[in-house]
Amino acid sequence: MSPGLRRYIIVRTLLTIPMVLILVSLVFIVLRVMPGDPALAIMREGASEEQLAAFRAALGMDRPLHIQYFDFISGVLRFDFGESMVRPIPVTQEIKTFFPATVELAIFSMMVTTGVGIFSGAYAAKNRKRGSDYAIRVLSIILYSLPIFWLGLMLQMTIGAGLGWLPVSGRLSPGMTPDRVITGLYTIDAILTLNLDLLVDALKHLILPSITLGLVLAGFFTRLTRATMLDVLEQDFITAGRARGLHERVLVYKHGLRNAFIPIVTLLGLQFALLLAGAILTETTFSWPGMGRLVVDRIYDRDFTTVQGTILFFALLVAGVSLIVDILYGFLDPRIRY
Repeated sequence: MSPGLRRYIIVRTLLTIPMVLILVSLVFIVLRVMPGDPALAIMREGASEEQLAAFRAALGMDRPLHIQYFDFISGVLRFDFGESMVRPIPVTQEIKTFFPATVELAIFSMMVTTGVGIFSGAYAAKNRKRGSDYAIRVLSIILYSLPIFWLGLMLQMTIGAGLGWLPVSGRLSPGMTPDRVITGLYTIDAILTLNLDLLVDALKHLILPSITLGLVLAGFFTRLTRATMLDVLEQDFITAGRARGLHERVLVYKHGLRNAFIPIVTLLGLQFALLLAGAILTETTFSWPGMGRLVVDRIYDRDFTTVQGTILFFALLVAGVSLIVDILYGFLDPRIRY
């Protein structure tokens, strides 16, 4: 590793620390200035003042705000987000339970986004100003403009309910359970335990939500890839390759796409972080038991600590993935240095 790259990684890591502190502070402040009393929401109407006071004391909500803040920061440093208000379990345990489902959905959605978006964008750039280019550009705009819940409902009605080819909700069919939970990702666990039936069932349940989320994102990456590829294909090394007689497909998909990949990888990483932060509409539409559903359900339950801990987890996750993407950017582009 060169000194310049090492310095770049150190600087980016140090810059992430105040960003994380700001995010944590914003989560703490916003959730406390919101209208409503969490104690009253949980205890419901009719609770006595003594019961409400005892509930607030148990949660530490009766302490001065600066004491609550330092307790909150201390808990974050220990990865302790408190205990759920409606269930006597730690918030971190709920995150561990629901997060693998979101990870699995995000991975398969990004596979759809990458396969459709990047290669269709490269193909459109290769066939610039032809009929296929115009068709791909129009289709990408339509896909990116579609409401996710509407596309999900259409796929459920046609492919799921209408044709009966695929399940329309959940992660597994009734009665189907993993032999052993290792990673929480059912497809990976099925491979590790050599359970072919579980693998097939898990993949069937993943297809519709992954296509729904992946296609909408693919519309954006199609246009991004096309624009980046057009810039790369006009550079001198592409012209030199054509002069040497290299096949156009080799120039576009091997040399051109690789050089256009830096901004694409950056946005793919950030988009993946946002997917992990909860594809709420997709998970709600397909009754997918992930982090998005967890947040929605806990908001309805007025579970203040779980909502706070989950949002904080999202913020830390996005910050962490952003740091990884920045470091990867430094490896991909040697010009990026401090």
